[in-house]
Order: sequence, then structure tokens, then C-alpha cells
Amino acid sequence: MARLPAATRETVPAGQEATFDEITQNGTAVPPYGPGSVMVHVPEASKHATALNQYLRNDASLPMKAAELAMLVAAREMDCQHIWNAHAASARDAGVPAAVVDAIRDNKPLPDLAPDESAVIHLGREILRNHQVSRGGYQSALEVFGQQGTIELTLVLGNYTMLGMLINTFETDLLPNRTEPLLQRIPG
Repeated sequence: MARLPAATRETVPAGQEATFDEITQNGTAVPPYGPGSVMVHVPEASKHATALNQYLRNDASLPMKAAELAMLVAAREMDCQHIWNAHAASARDAGVPAAVVDAIRDNKPLPDLAPDESAVIHLGREILRNHQVSRGGYQSALEVFGQQGTIELTLVLGNYTMLGMLINTFETDLLPNRTEPLLQRIPG
């Protein structure tokens, strides 16, 4: 059960009611699940976070396959059930092989990877686990995605880590129609 009740126009910070109305289309569409259900409690922050998310998903140069794979890496590293369940099928649809998705989910050895898959997974794991990226990890991403793509890849990883933090902190409910197996926590 989520730790926050659904936001209402009356519960948002003073001066943010108009932004709440804009986000919820005058109170009729308060997000019931996921990070939107948390962020709507602070509509101005939600508006800016959503704008970044929309850029990364719709306007960035990073290929959708790489973006979806980065979302899965962030979800797995954060043990975030919601993001995993929201993006595993999308990653497969974008061209990430099922064996790669399954290996990440189950924390198993990775199968042979295409250069783009290797660059995303290694850069993502290095920055999220070690808080640093090796020269090799950086160079691989740069060679595959270029400077702009590497920046956008890092933004996707950071954005979905932030969303995972919101989801995990406030224990938002999973989508009722989820189809993916649940993540098992990585010991550590």
C-alpha cells in the first residue's frame, strides 16, 4: 500500500494549485501509480521532472533501444518493481533481446551483447554501483553514442534512478495489470 494518499488540489503547496490543475486536467486525472502519484504532491517539481522525462523519451538522440535498456539497468540497480514492470516489455519491443532482459532481471551472467547493449549496461552499472565511470566504460559509450548520446544516456540513468527513489521511498502500488515477474532483491 502506498505511503501517500492521493493528492488533491487542497493538499498541494500554496501557490501550486494552478500547476496541479494543469497536470491533472482540473483534478480529474490524479496519477494512481508510480512516480507521478508522488510528484503530483509538489506540482511544480512534477512539471519540471516530467518535462525532462518527455525530452529523454521523445526528443533525445539516444536510440529508444538504448534508452529502454538504461531504464531497466536503473530499475534493476534500484530494485524498483514499478519501473521494471513498466519498461521490460517496452525494452524487448525496442530490440533488447529477451535473454538480456532476463539476465539483468535475474542478476545472472550476461549473454553476448551487441556494442550498444554493452555500452549501456556497463556505463549504467559502473555509475550506479561505483559512482564513477572507468575510462573504458566512458570510451565505449562515447564510441557508440557520441557526446550528446552519452550525455543523454547518463541523464536517462539519473532520471530513472530518481524516479526509482521516489517509488521506493513512498512505496507506490504496482500497476494492477503487470505482466513481468517481480524482481528479487540483489543482496548487498
